[in-house]
Amino acid sequence: MLSRIALDGTRAAIDRVDDAMVILLGGRQRLAGLAGRIKRHAGLPRTDEARERQVHLRAHRLARRSGIPPGSAERLMRLLIAEAHRWQARPSPFTSEPFPPMATSGLSSPRGESSASSLLRWLPPPRRWRPLLARVPRPVRERMLLRMLAPALAAPQVLRILEPIAGRRLGIEVRDLDLRWVFAVDTDGLRLADGDAEATVSGGATDLLLLASRLEDADTLFFQRRLMLTGDTELGLTVRNLLDRLPWESFPLGSRILLQRGARLARDARQAHRRHHGHTA
Repeated sequence: MLSRIALDGTRAAIDRVDDAMVILLGGRQRLAGLAGRIKRHAGLPRTDEARERQVHLRAHRLARRSGIPPGSAERLMRLLIAEAHRWQARPSPFTSEPFPPMATSGLSSPRGESSASSLLRWLPPPRRWRPLLARVPRPVRERMLLRMLAPALAAPQVLRILEPIAGRRLGIEVRDLDLRWVFAVDTDGLRLADGDAEATVSGGATDLLLLASRLEDADTLFFQRRLMLTGDTELGLTVRNLLDRLPWESFPLGSRILLQRGARLARDARQAHRRHHGHTA
């Protein structure tokens, strides 16, 4: 049963990657159309053999570093370049403007920065809280986290979904806060477990909050390596698939509101800190 759940989770992850590839292809098509219009305005030839050689060489280098056969990368780049040629040979179906408008994602310029963003940038990033949290005794930290998480997983329908992993030891590691916990789920709900975790999810505090609040997709976070899975991969994939099936509406309303607001605050603070300080918070 675990193998079937793990396989379903792996296939769901592959579907997400496929979706992302199609979306990326659409973005590349748009950029190819823009490059074609720029060439026409500048009186430049539509094809550039030197540029295409650079594209192939870069793909070969990346393929070797990623453990992908260079021939596979070569075939992919030939297809993408052929699509770019075809796209540039006709007017773009997306826009007739020579240059697309700059996307701002709703963010103000530094001079027009909102007062809320200005305040958020001064909120210390999670790693700055590490010395303070280190002063809190470990048993106190464990009880606090268990008190927050246990009610969310106490509903009977939630426990039924989690039955395939009953008794298994699952770890959570918050890297920037230097915090680690090992949990297990049984008939009474969530409990702290002794011993090493069989599978561990690790990441930064903000990304783990975004995952828990369902403001970010698990596959996206793992694909971007913002979250990492170590240990028993099959168990980890099973947990990931089961968590997707959990009925979010069954969690206590207060917990949902608090979790999502906290995750949004952490995300916005990170973005404001990055814009102001120019490095990863």
